[in-house]
Amino acid sequence: MERIIEAISALRAPLQQGEYDLHRLVMDALDAAALPWEHEVKLAPRCRIDLMCGNVGIEIKRGKVEKARILEQLRKYADCPQVQGLILVAEKTVPVPHAIGGKPVRLICLNRLWGIAL
Repeated sequence: MERIIEAISALRAPLQQGEYDLHRLVMDALDAAALPWEHEVKLAPRCRIDLMCGNVGIEIKRGKVEKARILEQLRKYADCPQVQGLILVAEKTVPVPHAIGGKPVRLICLNRLWGIAL
């Protein structure tokens, strides 16, 4: 999980990117770190995560994120046995717990990577 976080933390995403542009930036960062990934992975019926990198799920959110909604989504992912950890990549800070269902959760805030706290 730490290698994935390190690779994504090197991103300096330009403002005004669409969500799929952010997907591409994250995928490129994982490629640069020689980390294999899968895009739009179906974990269960009506449960699809943006990326899987090994057994770590990566969810990417653009704009303001509703805390209750993202926590529900992360819980659904954490319930899937193939997910052993979760990384939320978001433009803005959103409080998330350090673990859900006993699985580690990390936030990478793209604005903070630029040194901007929004």
